[in-house]
Amino acid sequence: MRALPGCILVLSLTGCSWIHSPASSTANQHTAITPFSSPLTSHKPAVRPLPAKLYKSAEELVGKPFRDLGEVYGSTCQVNLQDPPPSIAAARKDMQVRAARMKGNAVLLHQCEMVRSVAGCYAQAVCQGTALKVTQ
Repeated sequence: MRALPGCILVLSLTGCSWIHSPASSTANQHTAITPFSSPLTSHKPAVRPLPAKLYKSAEELVGKPFRDLGEVYGSTCQVNLQDPPPSIAAARKDMQVRAARMKGNAVLLHQCEMVRSVAGCYAQAVCQGTALKVTQ
């Protein structure tokens, strides 16, 4: 009975290597295909959305048709005193990127503030706004 777990362990470590049969060598085979490279797949870097345009007041949107996509927020956190302090600019940029992920191209800023005594953060910068899709 003690040998059964050992045999299962050995079989699981070897996997299906005993099933593999060697490839027949022919004169036409010049390239070897490795398991992790395929000529059909190309690795492109992930495309990040550009940050949405920031509108600081509703008056800037007068005369521009737009659609409201919902509330967005951005934040940065200073976990302890050794970390760099949070910045309003970084929180605003985070909010703009979140709006772009919602397929928005603009953000109407409502407010930004520094917050103390937040769970998990020594200090935190938070910005709130509305994601918009502005058509020109």
